[in-house]
Amino acid sequence: METTILNYHVVVEPDTYTGTDEPCFTAYCYELGIADGGDTIEEALERIKDAIECYESSPDEEKTSGTSIVLPSDNRTLTTGTVKMLIAQLGISVDEFLKLL
Repeated sequence: METTILNYHVVVEPDTYTGTDEPCFTAYCYELGIADGGDTIEEALERIKDAIECYESSPDEEKTSGTSIVLPSDNRTLTTGTVKMLIAQLGISVDEFLKLL
């Protein structure tokens, strides 16, 4: 599914939660290099909207898409798609990523 939120292109795909393999959905905003997920499409869209609003309210010097990572602050489980996107943004291997944890 594709849609526009706050003038940004957003793609939502079926996914699974990392560690549990429970089904979920991940919403990606490739323009800003952010992603978020939820149990439903609606929840994923609401969370990516919140993430976009957070990005837009950040000072310009912090808007370095693709070079910084903001993880959920409410202890949610990251989706597999989000983890893959983080690894791609960092430009490192999965093994290198795991060493960061």
